[in-house]
Amino acid sequence: MVKISKGYMSMVVIIAIIIIDQLSKIWVKTSFFYGEELYITSWFRLFFIENNGMAFGLEIFNKLILTLFRIIAAILFIYYIVTIRNKEIPRGYLVCLSLITAGTIGNALDCVFYGVIFNNPSFPEVATLFPADGGYSSLFYGRVVDMLYFPLAEWTWPEWLPFVGGNSFVFFQPIFNVADAALSVGVVVLILFYSKYLSNTINQAPINKELEENK
Repeated sequence: MVKISKGYMSMVVIIAIIIIDQLSKIWVKTSFFYGEELYITSWFRLFFIENNGMAFGLEIFNKLILTLFRIIAAILFIYYIVTIRNKEIPRGYLVCLSLITAGTIGNALDCVFYGVIFNNPSFPEVATLFPADGGYSSLFYGRVVDMLYFPLAEWTWPEWLPFVGGNSFVFFQPIFNVADAALSVGVVVLILFYSKYLSNTINQAPINKELEENK
C-alpha cells in the first residue's frame, strides 16, 4: 500500500474542505432567499443567513481588520505546515492544522470576494453570481454565508420559573458553515489531543525523541 506523504495529505484536506465549503455557500446563496429555511430533520435544517463577523456569527472586530487577520493567519498556517510536514509529528496534528487552515481560508474567501461577485436582491429573490450590475460591496467587505442549523432540542420553560418562565428555548442556536465546522473541530481536537505540540517550534529538537521517551 502506497503511503501518502504528510504534505500531500494536508494539501488534500485543505483543498477538499475549501471546495465543499465554497460549493455549499454558492449553492445556498443562489438557491435560497435570505432567511429561507429548509427542514432536513427535526434537529437539522438549512437556514440561510449572512454575517460580517467571526465563526458562528460573532461580531467583535472591524470588518477590514478581521478580513486581513484571516488572510495573514491562513498564510502563517500554510507556512507552518510546509515547514513541519517532514518532521516526526503525528498525522492527526497536521490534520488539525489543515482543518484550521481550510476553515480560515474558506471564510476569508467570502469576505474578500463575495461582495464583488454577488448582488443583494430584494426579498424573496435569490442572489445572482457575477451580476451584470455588479456586486453589493467592494473587495474585502463581503459577508460570510452561513446555513447549517442544528436545533437539537426545543422547549418552553415552566411559567413558575423566574425570569425565563414561559419563554421558548432552543438548545444550540448558532448557524454556521463548513468552514466554521472545520475550524472548530480542528481547534478542539488540537487542544484535547495535541496540545503538547503547540509549544514546539520548528527550531526545537526533533519531536520523535520525545515520542520515543513516551512509548
